[in-house]
Amino acid sequence: MNVVYDIFGTVICSQQSMCFKHYTCAYCSRVKTPKKLFSPRETHIEVTHSMPPQKIEIIKSLDNWVENNLLVHLKPVEKCWQPQDFLPDFSSEGFNEEVLELRERSKELPDDYFVCLVGDMITEEAVPTYQTMLNTSDGTRDETGASLTPWAIWVRAWTAEENRHGDLLNKYLYLSGRVDMKQIEKTIQYLIGSGMDPRTENNPYLGFIYTSFQERATFISHGNTARLAKDHGDLNLAQICGTIASDEKRHETAYTKVVEKLFEVDPDYTVLAFADMMRKKITMPAHLMYDGHDDNLFEHFSAVAQRLGVYTAKDYADILEFLVARWKVGELTGLSGEGNKAQDFVCTLAPKIRQLDERARGRAKKAPAMPFSWIYNREVQL
Repeated sequence: MNVVYDIFGTVICSQQSMCFKHYTCAYCSRVKTPKKLFSPRETHIEVTHSMPPQKIEIIKSLDNWVENNLLVHLKPVEKCWQPQDFLPDFSSEGFNEEVLELRERSKELPDDYFVCLVGDMITEEAVPTYQTMLNTSDGTRDETGASLTPWAIWVRAWTAEENRHGDLLNKYLYLSGRVDMKQIEKTIQYLIGSGMDPRTENNPYLGFIYTSFQERATFISHGNTARLAKDHGDLNLAQICGTIASDEKRHETAYTKVVEKLFEVDPDYTVLAFADMMRKKITMPAHLMYDGHDDNLFEHFSAVAQRLGVYTAKDYADILEFLVARWKVGELTGLSGEGNKAQDFVCTLAPKIRQLDERARGRAKKAPAMPFSWIYNREVQL
């Protein structure tokens, strides 16, 4: 029998074989990762369709609001940028010279930067998974695949806008010659095949809190890769990453408006949903990333992103603090007893996360170097 203790000395798991018989544990997120046969899998205690019927009616009652307040954050296709706007023109006589210039600029970018850029690109390329996830939500899903409800129109158009991000980064990386495209392509296929489980329970209250958090996270991440590209002298790549970040900011604005509306019409249930998602912890969309070799690829990619300042634990706390302020959570009144507890939890969580991060960094030893298949197994410090 294995006994596991938390940092306070409390027994958190005393099950036979650390609960691997059922791949669940009473501690924290109740997640254990079983042996991976093909790509990473996580087994949670599955909760589906958790939203009460009366809450579905609230969601459906927002159709007109969505049409007038959410769809305005979409851009007409003819006014959208396209990947080709930033890449060498294959039909032009100067194509070869433009590609050579791109490759020369990319030589100034270090391997650890490419690990972050590739990880961001792979995350963007899994957009079919994210559309699927959004279409699991009760009251908002696209029931036919081409429904004309405002919710369905939003999901399809949002997906179409997001699709350009992975396309653009993928083509840039291919032209750069700095990365192993076959390994990257395998990682994308593994990731889409693995799916994702953000633990939103088919519940749009949970789902829109998740997407609000994630869109801000991707805005920050792409903004930081833009900054680093500029620091290394690749202004074209900086423009690419900055343009993608701008899209993510617009999408963040849209999703945070939805949650703001939910706080307006149903504050108690919404703050409970917010606290629920934060207790579960917001999992990154690509947390099941796998390249056929490294079972901990996402953790290794995340460690490099943390070290370079692309996306950090501090950013996680900052996003939480931003959303608490954006939705005026601390100003809510008239909540139930459970609602008041949830309000206090989310309003006091960010400083605790920062404190834990500072302690962890203070205890951290120098990280090892790890090979990444994306860059021909060259080693990068975590």
